[in-house]
Amino acid sequence: MSEIRRINPGPRMSQAVIHNGVAWLAGQVGAPGGTVAEQTAAILATIDGLLAECGTDKSRILTAQIWLADMDRFNEMNAVWDAWVAPGNAPARWTGEARLATPDYKVEIIVAAAL
Repeated sequence: MSEIRRINPGPRMSQAVIHNGVAWLAGQVGAPGGTVAEQTAAILATIDGLLAECGTDKSRILTAQIWLADMDRFNEMNAVWDAWVAPGNAPARWTGEARLATPDYKVEIIVAAAL
């Protein structure tokens, strides 16, 4: 049986779970309030930190799932994402609109990365 390692486990969820050479990150949100660009930048910084803690980095992201509270803000989020994503290593990605945990959250990003 292969090992399962949990990063920052809590009573409800772990911030990341590593299994079979893949780091699966929980959905990340920025601080409530702020613009879509500000929240996206904060989320991506958190993702960088979690990936480092897992022993990997953004160049090894396999998939990214992005939820926006308002798809009219798609271009605003993409401007930050495009500046951040590792050149030549863009993951498979999908984006959808969803009501997030509170109206103050505008973006949530979930990634999985190879170790």
